[in-house]
Amino acid sequence: MSERFNTFLNEQLAYLQTPGVWVQLLVLLGALSIAALINRRLQVVLQAQGHRGQGLRHIAIRSLQRLLWPVMVLLLLLPGIAVLDYYRVPAELLSVAVPVLVALAAIRSSIYILRKSFTSSPLLKSSESALALLVWLGVVLHLLGWLPAVLEFLDSLAVDAGDTRISVLSVFKLMLLVTIALTLAMWLSSLLNNWLKTTKHVTPSMQVGFAKFSRFIFMTLAFLLALNAVGINLSTLAVFGGALGVGLGFGLQRIASNFISGFILVMDRSIKPGDVITVGEKFGWVEELKARYVVVRNREGVDTLIPNENLITTEVINWSYSDRNVRLDIPVQISYDDDPEQAMAAMLECAFASDRVLKEPAPAVRLMEFADSGIELHLMVWIGDPENGSATVKSDTNLAIWRAFKREGITIPYPQRDLHIKSGLPAALASKPDKPA
Repeated sequence: MSERFNTFLNEQLAYLQTPGVWVQLLVLLGALSIAALINRRLQVVLQAQGHRGQGLRHIAIRSLQRLLWPVMVLLLLLPGIAVLDYYRVPAELLSVAVPVLVALAAIRSSIYILRKSFTSSPLLKSSESALALLVWLGVVLHLLGWLPAVLEFLDSLAVDAGDTRISVLSVFKLMLLVTIALTLAMWLSSLLNNWLKTTKHVTPSMQVGFAKFSRFIFMTLAFLLALNAVGINLSTLAVFGGALGVGLGFGLQRIASNFISGFILVMDRSIKPGDVITVGEKFGWVEELKARYVVVRNREGVDTLIPNENLITTEVINWSYSDRNVRLDIPVQISYDDDPEQAMAAMLECAFASDRVLKEPAPAVRLMEFADSGIELHLMVWIGDPENGSATVKSDTNLAIWRAFKREGITIPYPQRDLHIKSGLPAALASKPDKPA
């Protein structure tokens, strides 16, 4: 421990032994306790208002929740400072507490607004309190004049690794610079992503590709610049690069494959957000293209995360690759005793039973087969929203055909089979003895 830090500790211990300090501490603890009780009751009301609020009102209420406790403590301290001044009791500690509380309120609100300006991220949300606490501690140490001594103490806690000296202070500096650099990188990436969304000449798949590539580049540059600012020689990363290559070769090849496959999907534009696809038995529309997987939502509202590698190496049916229009075949059989032309005309009238059926291409009816049980007719209609499924269209159309056939007297036959017995049965009947009377 350095001599300067020992001197600093002795000065603070001597200051705490003065009578006026304990009076100030009592006033400070009283203000903190009363403010905590008031804050607990008001937070319940603000929490209920925050759930009902939206947009700027929601942000304003959440900001007020973060300002409430330090502002209440500040309002309670000001009368205490006035009373101590009236009785000529020193109030240096409380005078320092005022800017500390103002700094706490400003830091908490600023970090919350900064988090809301980025895309929603669980990491940012969970680290908000920790980041605010670190910044506030730095401000407090600066206001108290303790920061130089604390920095010197942290720098004295070091180890030597060859020609490199690693101290606790350098580790903290690296963490701080990496955090700031990554925050700026994410902010720039979000700005670029929002600008791409407003550009009409860039396809959705290219927007996703540029967003992924820009975020990867910005975060890589931010990390390298932070390392360089701390004084770490970037040439030492060659060892890390070799270790990463070995890791990719042994255990991370699937992760790397999915990551690279994601860029391939974006660049060749085979799958883009909004496409309706079928992968194996999974059917749905593409919600998002992530770095490692694609989010596919089915008609039940269930999201399936499909690895990018599967979309490259397996067969994928893209219902909206070049055209979103999809044809539906609705088969119906009629009896051989009915007129097929009359049935075809009745089926054509039922083509627009569903509002989702397109007028162009026009519906059509075809006689497809003379089947075992009857004449098989197919009504062919087109829809332009395959993501909504085809069950409702087929149901409405089949119901309309049923009503039309009932009105026209057209019969839908039951399954029929003709059984022809060539030999065996007459001889069996002749040899069967008569039953006794």
